[in-house]
Amino acid sequence: MGKDEAYDTYDVIVVGSGGGGLIGAYTAAARGLKTLCIEKTDVVGGTTAYSGAGLWFPGAAPIDRADAENDMEAARRYLRAVVDDQDRERLQDAYLSTGARLIDELEQNPHFGEFTHQPVPDYFHEAPDASPAGHTVFPRDVSAEELGELAGWVRTTIYAERFGVDPGPVLSGGRALIGRALAAFLDTGHGTVARNTALESLIVEDGKVVGVTAAQDGRQLRIRARRGVLLAAGGFERSKELRDEHQRLGLTGEWSNGGPGNTGDALLAGLAAGADTQLLDEAWFVPGVVQPDGLPIFHSGTRSGIWVNAEGERFVNETAPYDQVGHEMARLHRDTGVNHTSCHWVFDQAHADRDGFGGPPEEGIQPSWLESGAVRRAETLEELAQIIGVPAKALAATVEEFNGYASTGVDEKFQRGQSPWDQMYFHIVGFPARNPLNYMGKPSPHLTNPLLMPLEKPPYYAARIVLGDIGTKGGLRIDEHARVLRHDGSPIEGLYAAGNTAAPMSGRVYPGAGTPIGSSMVFGHRAALGMADEVH
Repeated sequence: MGKDEAYDTYDVIVVGSGGGGLIGAYTAAARGLKTLCIEKTDVVGGTTAYSGAGLWFPGAAPIDRADAENDMEAARRYLRAVVDDQDRERLQDAYLSTGARLIDELEQNPHFGEFTHQPVPDYFHEAPDASPAGHTVFPRDVSAEELGELAGWVRTTIYAERFGVDPGPVLSGGRALIGRALAAFLDTGHGTVARNTALESLIVEDGKVVGVTAAQDGRQLRIRARRGVLLAAGGFERSKELRDEHQRLGLTGEWSNGGPGNTGDALLAGLAAGADTQLLDEAWFVPGVVQPDGLPIFHSGTRSGIWVNAEGERFVNETAPYDQVGHEMARLHRDTGVNHTSCHWVFDQAHADRDGFGGPPEEGIQPSWLESGAVRRAETLEELAQIIGVPAKALAATVEEFNGYASTGVDEKFQRGQSPWDQMYFHIVGFPARNPLNYMGKPSPHLTNPLLMPLEKPPYYAARIVLGDIGTKGGLRIDEHARVLRHDGSPIEGLYAAGNTAAPMSGRVYPGAGTPIGSSMVFGHRAALGMADEVH
């Protein structure tokens, strides 16, 4: 939309251009509704663009095409068990009934094409009906050439943003999903995207939301919506003030891997309109490895080494699903009085020889990590303990205990290497070659449990792990139609929410790969169906 084009009235206004925003916008526009999607930053995609774009959609056709387990009722039992919250069961049922249908609809559009199933185990392997192959589907890659000018509209990768890495001529993962959704939305002929356009407030008349005020290029805009407004602008992970108000962890947002524009604008607008909220103390917590530039990037898949806290002690299965590790870091920080928002990944030369650090295994530890101090090096564990500020005797005892587990193949403390998720990193459940996890190579055949590799070959190293997130999780309370609710449970007419702007159907847990983006897309889609008078 150009500067001189008049902002008038639309059928639907969508705030935010991540997975939920763009899918909601596409759903509305594909049904002939004149739809405006406003994006605060100069690129579209939000946190979704950073992601692998997994979508946890039990029952979806791509899972059937892969001849994988695809029992919807088993998935429902699993979801009920791990979330264990009766108040969220209507949201769960709406999610399960919609995800597969949404994929069916998107696959009819050539801009999306076919999705694929890749086996990623459900995260709570001990829960009833947990699937070792999971229920996650992914979009196919798309070339920048195919997207044309629109490829430049899509947010790039974290590595490209932070380090100037060329993302290459192919958009994969979340960037592929966003690029495809953007092209499909605009190709309807009923869709408009306004970048560099920030939500300021909702226009409310007689208790009904009828539009938004927004800031663009130094001017304030008043834009009306005949059918409704969908808030899908991410969480408040980048707002120190909101995190201080609702969370007790001292996090400022600097360690977040959520989109840089996610400062809670939509949450605050909803609150001003009388919305109720839930779970504002929550986030999709993840561990992050501090990079040579001093900031972390979300980490998953520790194969060797151990993580120790400020007392030099292990405190978690380092290879467990990332959200579970992140939540354990948060819990211990709150409950023990010991700092667990920052800890140390200790490993030895054998790890460096096998896995490298910061790059391909054959290149060893990347020089920038040592030169910047992101990885510290010492000839002995005692010296390393002094460098990273943990008790030397405790670190030595922790390493001795872990090495004992390595010799027997059983981690008696945290059961590392025993779950399908852990074992995935050794291709018991595998990823295709393009997935970055695949660089980790093959197991060491002489080890009883290849995820328990002893620390015994000097020199020793330590990297820093901090408590990050891929977005806050709490937000506006919604019903199964994605309508925003007041404190008394009544819907605010004309107002909908999805993604991290809304409190999730999964409550405080992360059931499987693709739950956040899957939820965002489902409830963005359901919001648009409601505005199109196609409520399911």
